[in-house]
Amino acid sequence: MESVNLYRVIFAAILPAFLLVLFIYWRDKNQREPFMQIVKGVLYGVLSAGIAMLLETLLSPIIPAEPATWLGAVFKGFVGAAIPEEFAKLTMLILLLRNNRYFDERFDGIVYAVCIGMGFAGTENIIYLLSNIDSWQSVAVSRAIFAVPGHFGFAVAMGYFYSMIYFKDMSPRYASRVYWMPVLLHGIYDSVLFMAGTPLSRMTGLSAVLVLCFYVFCWYLLKHSRKKIREHYERDIHVSQRYSFLQPGAVIEDVEPIEESKPLCMPRKMFVMMLTIGLVILMIWLIWGIWTYVTAL
Repeated sequence: MESVNLYRVIFAAILPAFLLVLFIYWRDKNQREPFMQIVKGVLYGVLSAGIAMLLETLLSPIIPAEPATWLGAVFKGFVGAAIPEEFAKLTMLILLLRNNRYFDERFDGIVYAVCIGMGFAGTENIIYLLSNIDSWQSVAVSRAIFAVPGHFGFAVAMGYFYSMIYFKDMSPRYASRVYWMPVLLHGIYDSVLFMAGTPLSRMTGLSAVLVLCFYVFCWYLLKHSRKKIREHYERDIHVSQRYSFLQPGAVIEDVEPIEESKPLCMPRKMFVMMLTIGLVILMIWLIWGIWTYVTAL
């Protein structure tokens, strides 16, 4: 076995995430976020990966390592990956944007969510490549094409809905979309892949069909992300052009004052939802532990 340059492996792991952070930073053409805020967002993403690993460890007793059925594949895709990982990312996004004076445009929600998502994806990439060190090149290429852009798409959806609630473009009754939409996209992404690897799919030749469905879904996710990015960018441009004639300190009659955007109690609502999900995960883990102990007696 040839010696592996770990620096090269780590570089290959973080490069796709780094490029996507640069992309979303470049797309933020109206008022770019301070560089240190971008770095802070990425570091929050790294922390979210640690939180997700802890939650997945707690859930591991009930998650099949190799799903034998499609139902098991869907269960693993959602409960074993999408729900805990998006929970961790959203928790860090709330903490990052809570009382953040730089969060003053709709597009900023996408920028910060992507920074967290790419911090998560880069950390996950490093773990995957080091776990498959003998074939790290092929793993790095496949994850650069699919996994990292997938996390980018999930992050765009999360940031899009976070800004929609924060800037009052959507009723607070739909605040849960900021969590469930990324979970839905992430869960479908993983479930299709796990379904393609089940014995039934391999024996019947359905694996090829499911892989094709996976490619189509990735295309949809890319199209969905581009649409949401464009929508928030155009909204910010429209708002800035609408009030561009106003000068500081000017008193103009018959002009509605620009109301300062506030989060409509979103952090509290989100924290309650996150706490509930966390408690459910903890209860599942405790019940499983007690059941395992009792049956072992």
